[in-house]
Amino acid sequence: MEKVVMKASRTENGYCCVCDLLPGWMVAYSGDMDGFKDYVRESIDFYIEGRREDGDKYPPVFDGEYEVYYDFDVATLLDYYRGIFSFAALQVVTGINQKQLAHYASGVSVPRQKQVEKIKSGLRRLAKDIQTVTI
Repeated sequence: MEKVVMKASRTENGYCCVCDLLPGWMVAYSGDMDGFKDYVRESIDFYIEGRREDGDKYPPVFDGEYEVYYDFDVATLLDYYRGIFSFAALQVVTGINQKQLAHYASGVSVPRQKQVEKIKSGLRRLAKDIQTVTI
């Protein structure tokens, strides 16, 4: 299955994203993350359908099965997980002070690339650990 990456970030009322494979395509959604993900898929389908009908070119990845991945900026990622985990818990997962994480989430400061990698790798480790749990 092909991988399609969306560069996503939060907006005042929801989320927005762009995709390098779809020049000129952009979507904005006011609402929660689940609704946003559904809206993105609908928007891609609508965009590709229009390209086909007009005889315009589009990336062949959209002719088969593909999976959408979201590449969130740090503020969006932390803001989203703030609703799931406290900053104290995220501190344990990432090794970054919870006050600094709060600054990143609110946009007061922007993390260096090394900090971005610590956040992403900590969350990936957590996801991997959760996947290995059996109930």
